[in-house]
Amino acid sequence: MPFTLIIFLLLVPGFVVIGVYLERKVSAFIQDRMGPMEVGKWGVLQLFADLLKLLQKEDIVPKAADKWLFLIAPFVIFVAVFAGFAVVPLAPDLAGSGAAVGVFFLLTIVSVDVVGLLMAGWGSNNKFALFGAMRAVAQIVSYEIPLGLSILCVVMLTQTLDLQAISFQQGIYAVDPVYLFEMKQFGLDISAIGGFLSWNIVRNPFLLIAYVIFFIASLAECNRAPFDLPEGESELVAGFHTEYSGMRWAIFMLSEYGMMLLVSLLGAILFLGSWNTPFPNIGPLRLADWTSGEPGTWFGYLSGAFWLLGKAVFGVLVQMWARWTLPRLRVDQLMYLGWKVLTPVGLVLFFICGVWRLIGI
Repeated sequence: MPFTLIIFLLLVPGFVVIGVYLERKVSAFIQDRMGPMEVGKWGVLQLFADLLKLLQKEDIVPKAADKWLFLIAPFVIFVAVFAGFAVVPLAPDLAGSGAAVGVFFLLTIVSVDVVGLLMAGWGSNNKFALFGAMRAVAQIVSYEIPLGLSILCVVMLTQTLDLQAISFQQGIYAVDPVYLFEMKQFGLDISAIGGFLSWNIVRNPFLLIAYVIFFIASLAECNRAPFDLPEGESELVAGFHTEYSGMRWAIFMLSEYGMMLLVSLLGAILFLGSWNTPFPNIGPLRLADWTSGEPGTWFGYLSGAFWLLGKAVFGVLVQMWARWTLPRLRVDQLMYLGWKVLTPVGLVLFFICGVWRLIGI
């Protein structure tokens, strides 16, 4: 566990450095702009210049603000987001805390960031910040319901809350037989084939819809466009962090990118095979065996981390693509989508997955 903690302490800040630069370049490519180009070759040092600037900026606390709420809020969000990485498995024998209720812990601890957002908006004593905070609370509480329903579909079919156990079920190292469509009666046993055929999103056709719901709800959880109403700069200056400057503002940004990585990792673990390879064994071509390391070996650690992080980064790229392509929703559109579209569809999927599990036993 200490080794895993060290990995994440290095991984997440490193991802923020890469993610911010990548988002600037992705947005520039999508909108036919240049992006950072002046500081370092291809602008690769621009983020370090920004970090130096933020470190030198004065930490201003508004006179009328609630000082303690204002100062603590960024750290509440930071702790809530980064505590979630404690239960993420990186490889077969690299599982963090190894909590048997990892899914439940992750959903619980990530929800705490709502408290930090509300503290930031209320403590700022600024109407724009308060509007942004109230929007964030309403949005996150609303979209946690379809997010939880999509995750429960996976939990019901896998019969476990352990993220590492869910990971093992989606590859060649599964303890129990793996059936395509999860039907023992007429399903194909793919335990020795592995690859993408063992992924939850392929094994159960309804989980593809569940993953779409999960992805949309995770965008809202991260306050990412088109669900970035809490930070609607065209309406609210900057939303809940309007009054923040310097490193406290940087902590908000760090937490946002940390949340992007966390939900992308969770989506990869639950739906996209986790640390398992996408290549299946095809007759004499043992692609799954060749690209998956034995549990407990260095190649197992490296290959597992490579596949999981690769899937998570792909999810982050899709999030960036959505941000710089889709327009921001109105408040009524956002609530309509969450309560009248995603939540009913999630409930129907939850019922179908329960029946599917019952029939497949």
